[in-house]
Amino acid sequence: MAAHSHSHHGSETRLAIAAALTGLFMVAEVVGGVISGSLALIADAGHMLTDFASLTMAWFAFRLSRRPADWKRTYGFDRFQIIVAFGNGLTLFFIAGWIVFEAIQRLIEPVEVLGPVMAVVAAAGLAVNIGAFLVLYGAGAENHNLNMRGAMLHVLGDLLGSVAALVAAGVIILTGWMPADPILSILVALIILRGAWRVVSESGHILLEGSPAELDVEAVVADLTDNIDGVERIHHVHAWSITQERCMLTLHAVIASDLAATDAISAIKKRLKEDHRIDHATIEVERP
Repeated sequence: MAAHSHSHHGSETRLAIAAALTGLFMVAEVVGGVISGSLALIADAGHMLTDFASLTMAWFAFRLSRRPADWKRTYGFDRFQIIVAFGNGLTLFFIAGWIVFEAIQRLIEPVEVLGPVMAVVAAAGLAVNIGAFLVLYGAGAENHNLNMRGAMLHVLGDLLGSVAALVAAGVIILTGWMPADPILSILVALIILRGAWRVVSESGHILLEGSPAELDVEAVVADLTDNIDGVERIHHVHAWSITQERCMLTLHAVIASDLAATDAISAIKKRLKEDHRIDHATIEVERP
């Protein structure tokens, strides 16, 4: 348990550092975008805003998960991160829509962009994103928490946004072709939309008490009836999750008349935990 707590503390610290780097440079990128007139920089700053929120949420989830459950919140506080993720995902759609709208306006009425200023800010953003990724990557050996992996994917998305802004700046400096800025801004918006769809669909599935994506309920039922002596039938199965990592399951088990109920429950719970990684199961036993 001490090692587990130490691992979470290390991940929490890394998330705080990555969030601080992302948040601080996000402000610098907005300023650089306004000064240079670059929509690509402002679009990338919008992407960094959502990633800053994601990193902060992941950090806060570690902090909040340490609070014990109470009589009003018997599952604890883990679901909070899913609610925030859903709201964050919806916000991503609005940000991407705004970027596309502004990009179309600039394609219709081109705006002068200061390529050198844009290039300097984009290059600095790329360096910051690489630094944030390396900070989070260092936690890979400590645990395989989904929050950490999700945070790393968000920072990789930022890397792509910075590269797009840098390419646009290079095109403008070398050729003076201003449409490169709004065109690559639309590319960043598409990257944001892809992430937004995943966040909204996955968090929405959890909020609707859908079965965990990695759990095949039909296969679990077949496995229990085939491999536990005395278990004749499994029915009335419900599987859901509090977070992506906390799977819950309830079921009714029809058992042979000569099998003790406590033995059946123990055997089912043991197989669920060892073979299907389900730690929390509520089982009701029935006789034929």
